[in-house]
Amino acid sequence: MAICLSHGGLATYASPSPSDEVLVGTVAGVFRIHRNNAKKWEVSERTLEGCHIHCLMIEPSSGLLFAGAHKGSLYVSKDSGKTWEHCDRGMTAKDVYCITRVEVDGKVKLYVGTEPARLFESDDLGETWTELSSLRSVPSASKWFFPPLRIDAHVKSVTVDPRDPRTLYACIEQGALLKSTDGGESWQELHGFDEDVHRVLICPSDSRLLFMATRAGVYRSQDAGENWEQITTEAMGIGYPDPLFIHPKREDLMFVAGAGSRPPNWLKTRTADAKIARSRDAGKSWEILRGGLPEQMRGNIEAMTMEMWDGQVSLFAGTLDGEIFHSDNEGDQWTKIVAGLPPISKAHHHLLIR
Repeated sequence: MAICLSHGGLATYASPSPSDEVLVGTVAGVFRIHRNNAKKWEVSERTLEGCHIHCLMIEPSSGLLFAGAHKGSLYVSKDSGKTWEHCDRGMTAKDVYCITRVEVDGKVKLYVGTEPARLFESDDLGETWTELSSLRSVPSASKWFFPPLRIDAHVKSVTVDPRDPRTLYACIEQGALLKSTDGGESWQELHGFDEDVHRVLICPSDSRLLFMATRAGVYRSQDAGENWEQITTEAMGIGYPDPLFIHPKREDLMFVAGAGSRPPNWLKTRTADAKIARSRDAGKSWEILRGGLPEQMRGNIEAMTMEMWDGQVSLFAGTLDGEIFHSDNEGDQWTKIVAGLPPISKAHHHLLIR
């Protein structure tokens, strides 16, 4: 079974056994890496050369593989990534940041977030797309940009409530966290946190319990987003978190990764000083994971994937320096399994440490 490692795609997998194949989204295409008979990982294929891939997703019901590209629109592969074609009919914004899927009444619905910040949905596995224009009707929409240059914001991620597929959370970077309880027909703005929001997680057993990664740290809400408390700070060592995970069957087990400081600082230091942390008490306390990881990781961890199999947990982490680290024991020990890939990066982040 293949799984994906990308900045804004599907990042949690349940497999019957550890996967021996990973599709990796980089600034220069999709790389397929596999574990050979000697249990060593190596690159076996490269496709979509020249495309900066933000997100990858294998749609499980159809087997279709989707790739969203930075300033390159959306692609689909019907043969596991060997060949690709555009699938963006109806999309009026072509800078794709994230993709997700959900089943509603037995039918698959796809969501794609873009820059400028727009959200599109598809009911026919990407054949056609319709914009959920209501997203931009909220009062804060005119303030969605990156200061001081007023660079366009983007829909960084979309999270669907597993218990109610009509409840959506859309993270606007930079500017807002929006919630819809009617499948995107209308939206509510949530407040009480740093509004450079990266991603939201919903506790599988309790839809009122949310966790959110922002540029200022991780926040928790126990009332479906009405109120928030900050549970990590820069002093912990991860001042700019992004990848965030809850184990769906062991909800006390969480992981977060990110840089020690915000991206503008990387320009000065030429390092993101990235780290990975783990919590075994549902976010009350965190430990920085060190076994096998560099003392100082220059390239930020821009993509991370968690795979669950036979009661075990494997993790893959990809960096701006084109390295992939792997742990098969819940983060206790890590091995660099691939190096020398093009950067695994959101937008221009890889240029900040060059």
